Amino acid sequence: MVAEIQQQIQQLRQQLQAASYAYYVLDAPIIPDEVYDRLYRQLQELESDYPELITAESPTQRVGEKPATQFFSVKHNIPLYSLENAFNFEEFAKWQERWQRIAPPLTPPWQGGGQDGIAPAQDGIAPPLTPPWQGGGQDEIAPSLSNEKNKAITPPLTKGGLGGVSYVCELKIDGSALALTYENGVLVRGATRGDGIAGEEITQNVKTIRSIPLKLNLDNPPPVVEVRGEAFLSLAVFAEINREREKAGEQLFANPRNAAAGTLRQLDSKVVDQRRLDFFAYTLHLDDGNEQKSQWESLELLRSMGFKVNPNRKICYSLDEVREYYEYWDTERRNLPYMTDGVVVKINSVGLQRQLGFTQRFPRWAIALKYPAAEVPTIVEAITVQVGRTGALTPVAELKPVQLAGTTVSRASLHNSDRLSELNLHIGDTVIVRKAGEIIPEVVRVLPELRPQNAQLFQMPSCCPECTQPVVREKGEAVTRCINTSCPAILRGSLIHFCSRDALDINGVGEKLVQQMVDSNLVHSAADLYDLTVERLMGLERMGNKLAEKLVSAIAKSKNQAYSRVLYGLGIRHVGSVNAQLLTERFTTVEELAAVSAAAIEGVYGIGPEIAQSVYQWFRVPANQSLIARLKTAGLQLQSEVKSQNSGDQNLQFVGKTFVLTGTLPTLKRDEAKDLIQKAGGKVSSSVSAKTDYVVVGEDAGSKLEKAQSLGIELLSEAELLELWAG
Repeated sequence: MVAEIQQQIQQLRQQLQAASYAYYVLDAPIIPDEVYDRLYRQLQELESDYPELITAESPTQRVGEKPATQFFSVKHNIPLYSLENAFNFEEFAKWQERWQRIAPPLTPPWQGGGQDGIAPAQDGIAPPLTPPWQGGGQDEIAPSLSNEKNKAITPPLTKGGLGGVSYVCELKIDGSALALTYENGVLVRGATRGDGIAGEEITQNVKTIRSIPLKLNLDNPPPVVEVRGEAFLSLAVFAEINREREKAGEQLFANPRNAAAGTLRQLDSKVVDQRRLDFFAYTLHLDDGNEQKSQWESLELLRSMGFKVNPNRKICYSLDEVREYYEYWDTERRNLPYMTDGVVVKINSVGLQRQLGFTQRFPRWAIALKYPAAEVPTIVEAITVQVGRTGALTPVAELKPVQLAGTTVSRASLHNSDRLSELNLHIGDTVIVRKAGEIIPEVVRVLPELRPQNAQLFQMPSCCPECTQPVVREKGEAVTRCINTSCPAILRGSLIHFCSRDALDINGVGEKLVQQMVDSNLVHSAADLYDLTVERLMGLERMGNKLAEKLVSAIAKSKNQAYSRVLYGLGIRHVGSVNAQLLTERFTTVEELAAVSAAAIEGVYGIGPEIAQSVYQWFRVPANQSLIARLKTAGLQLQSEVKSQNSGDQNLQFVGKTFVLTGTLPTLKRDEAKDLIQKAGGKVSSSVSAKTDYVVVGEDAGSKLEKAQSLGIELLSEAELLELWAG
């Protein structure tokens, strides 16, 4: 009886798996939805009656019953490297020159060589037909095998040829990278990229992605298969999610990439399932004995295993073909149902890939050829001026709403007076807007030929729009400032900064509450926070007794925060959290710091003259001296803890060493990594120099990584940092 049930369950699973593959991967349903639902319920009922027959690859196991409590860091079996970027063909050509300099001598296939393994006439690969931009269908993406095209199979030896090496061009999907591990054909682990060495284990969330097979479509799968790919949200699903969030009064996602990354880190897999993530596989790792000869062959094998592989790929035999592919998709990508921000170009030969290897961060055999930031025209309907916590006046263009890189943009910073003068911006102008770094909207240029008659040139105000006091622009500075310390905008900004996570970390005190407290004259400085009582807070709108008690308790708890956090929270210009730590280590009391000269402050390693002068001047202001006195009376920590030289937390690998953090670490928050280093006896600096000992590198590392590499400074992943600490 049990054997019959087991056979029935197996048959149902095979039917459901085939239906899911046809629907989610091939986009060609083979059974109606109601039939699928009936078969699925039938399987659920059988597995409920016979729970001992449930297996990990069953379609019913895609969504977990209980939310996870946390994610754990796992080391990748094979490092998941990011890609080097090229932003134009000059940079792409330089990349090609670099790998060619270190590549072994190549014998082209038509002369008997086998390095590349990719010329269709030689290795038996039968690519599909003509690409769509040459008259073929959507799935026909390899060079045509017509007599005329066969000439291109033998790459030209003139300028533009690749000398017997081909590239595979693939669209760069704008999503979140995943590492999948299959053992004996069954999915056993899914993890995020993290820092490339280690990521977060999110297997239950990965299982909810219907285009990721729970079991490989192989009769005799290798013991271990590693697959890399990109999880993403289609534009239609993204728009639907944001519509639902808007109806619910929730904050909208900025773009599909952020939404996909945030979705993958949901603790409840049911939420992940509802958001309908999709997946494209792009890299395959097998046992050494089963290694594929080429990237193209790997993609074909991934497809046969049951994965969704992007159909818009092509083998290119010359730089001209790479350029043609890149330029074609620069236009056509706007018609795709998902976002792509560039083209990934990989050397096709796996053998040559192995010989070229990796740098410390990137594979030498692949590069991302990025598209320029999307630019769209719109109209400046008004210009407003915001006042920040330092008194800086920032002009902001209020735009006619426009779709840009997947989001609606209605505002863009104009930075300062110099930028305004450079643009010669008039209200009513048509402007070109793009996203700086594909995140922050900015005005690129004005189209003066479209300027309406009687359009008014915008001028920065001579008085603060918040307090009406005169503003100043110091010589040599681009920023116009309000210098009225009683300005409501400066007060609001300084309070929000004081209560922020990296400063005093006062839970519950956000922008709206600060606005209310300032408007109600409850607070005139950060010190006033410590005089608040439940009774005084109860006068605010929507403030109940329970919430007021929580706020008073959170404010009282902040008195225990370290001296460095208090110094950072004061909002002294140019003093970040790292600089605050350096200053409090050198000057262990606030009285000592307030009494020293600017030259003495500049003598602290990592503190430059601009920071030193700013700190020195801040302590010369009577109102600031009064603020310090009141904070001390309130009981805040304004001196450093005295640490024993033989502290058990210190580590000889860290003592006297200077670390720099860059990028997002997979498990540690920035302040947690900083605390770990400092408690072990190391120093954390905000900039890379020849005196830096280590740079700790996370995901999306920027210019600090490049500078560290140019200086030959040792790089550490989070895992390596923790190993160093444990040692």
